[in-house]
Amino acid sequence: MVSEGADDIDRPPDDGGRTITMNGLPDVYGGEVLHVELGTGDADREPIDPEHARLLLGGNGFLAKQVYDHVPPTSGPFDPENVLALSVGPMNATPFQSTSRGVVGFISPMTNGFFDSTFGGTFPRAQKTTGFETVVLHGAAEELSYVLIDESGASVVPAPDLAGMETYRTCEAIREREEDGDDVHVLAAGPAGENLVRYACLVHKGRDREGVAGRGGAGAVLGSKGIKAIAIREGSFEPRLADEDALRELAASRMGLLLAETEMLQEYGTSGLVNPINEMGKLGRRNNQTEQVSLETADRISGETLREEYVTEHTTCANCAVRCGKHVTVESEGLTDAKIPEFESLFGTATMQDVFEPEQVMAVNDRCDRLGMDSISWGVTVAFARECAESGVLDTTELRDVDADRLRFGDADGLVALADDTAAREGVGDRLAEGSFRLAAALGDEAEGFLHGSKGLEFAAHSPRGLKGMSIGYATATRGGSHHDTRPTLQYDGEHTETTDGTAEFAARSQHFTALGDSLTQCRFVSEGGWGKRVNERYRDAIVAATGWELTREDVERIGERIYNLERLINVERGIASREADTLPHRVTHEPIPEGPAAGMYCPPEELDRMLTEYYAFRGWDDDGVPTDETLEALRIPDCVTD
Repeated sequence: MVSEGADDIDRPPDDGGRTITMNGLPDVYGGEVLHVELGTGDADREPIDPEHARLLLGGNGFLAKQVYDHVPPTSGPFDPENVLALSVGPMNATPFQSTSRGVVGFISPMTNGFFDSTFGGTFPRAQKTTGFETVVLHGAAEELSYVLIDESGASVVPAPDLAGMETYRTCEAIREREEDGDDVHVLAAGPAGENLVRYACLVHKGRDREGVAGRGGAGAVLGSKGIKAIAIREGSFEPRLADEDALRELAASRMGLLLAETEMLQEYGTSGLVNPINEMGKLGRRNNQTEQVSLETADRISGETLREEYVTEHTTCANCAVRCGKHVTVESEGLTDAKIPEFESLFGTATMQDVFEPEQVMAVNDRCDRLGMDSISWGVTVAFARECAESGVLDTTELRDVDADRLRFGDADGLVALADDTAAREGVGDRLAEGSFRLAAALGDEAEGFLHGSKGLEFAAHSPRGLKGMSIGYATATRGGSHHDTRPTLQYDGEHTETTDGTAEFAARSQHFTALGDSLTQCRFVSEGGWGKRVNERYRDAIVAATGWELTREDVERIGERIYNLERLINVERGIASREADTLPHRVTHEPIPEGPAAGMYCPPEELDRMLTEYYAFRGWDDDGVPTDETLEALRIPDCVTD
């Protein structure tokens, strides 16, 4: 099913040219895409087609277009033909709250499909000032280098001395060597990216708030290109709004609700979710064998405990009042001003490991940040390996003695060492660096019963057994086990938690919402807390005030729908999106939650199959989950991409 209102979105705006530049593009856009050929250092500027801006908006939408246009379906994630692209959106550097968000797009080493990962801090705002809405890195450098971008273009700077350097230090080192380094903002890979750990991430260490493009392996893609980091020098571009007064008034009207709805995040960061989700009986433990932790045990790693005993500073991204970032000091581990673990990271490195020693958990999360590794995929992969070792599926006699000792649930001491070995691909770390799905394939069918993820990506912390919306959402996600396609927030409020009635449509519309938000780009917490958890008139009003376009609410949701279908099309052409691929692991479909408030919940195969049928019908896809030609034409996807 395709939402109504498609005809309206594609008409030229009737505003007499008041807010439109000479090329037809609103002044909120910098107006250009910068293509950088890493092998030669050449940089080419491409003007943004105004119609593409109307159809895809920015951010995530622009990235999906770049990946579709430039990466052949037969190219692998580590092939030079893969791109790594960074994009901002039309609302960056405007009064629209919390839009210092950037998005990275690429073909993922985890899923072999389209992936986008968002991050905050100051880097995205700096990119906006260059006038380059999107920067696309092509090919590979001949020696380890970093890319320096300013409003005049880009240069590829040889930097072999940065080899092996951790992320935070890399950011500092590049700022130190560049003139006027205070105006330079850096996004870096760590040793894990250089060593092609499949879930290596990218880390931005700003003057205040860190930003992490955490999931999918962006750091490994950058590493495969011989690039250590991307540096942005601030420029002079400033967006001009179609109706600045209207946008300021709208933003001001949301501020009270935003601050009230994000009170927990302001106080504890996302670590404040540990206790409430555990009390629901939906917090995965011991590789998701169970989803219940005693209240006293969970509280040891809760936001309340971390806030009371370790937090020393609140931090925030540019232009955001929520300040959900926290710094912690842990004297026993030698940590000063480390980033507090997010809830998803506490799931991956604490509860899934059956480890509840807060100081060691914070230490291993700090190591993941500095090494440049996704703490979710790494943690779930370690938990998977621990269950395989516990069950005998993984023969620990073939490992180094020290590795066998570390693959035990409850072992906190071994986690930091496992993180270091994974980033260096040493000992069992070399096998962990491939992720749980590839490790399972090497171990055999029995190991696959212990997997916790979909499409090659480990699940985040939101239960696919205990939340029906996450069951169908994870199964159909273009990114696999990411919680940023279908969102869990409304489900924790009781919507589509235990019922499958209308849940397939709910998941699809949530995916429209997230694709829209990642194209604006706006922080998900601020979107959900202050503007609404579904596409609504407020988002329409904000986009209209910024761009001057005439849009309906349906038009705005249509943008998200278009982007999501384009992502699906990329994955279909790569052979990884189909009914067979839209599945969930054995534990989710065959093993009910064994205890606690959510005991008995799971998603049996026939239930998932029924929801898939409803989901495909709603989307206008065929029975195998492929968008039909009629749907693609109705969404004008052929008009968005290069044949």
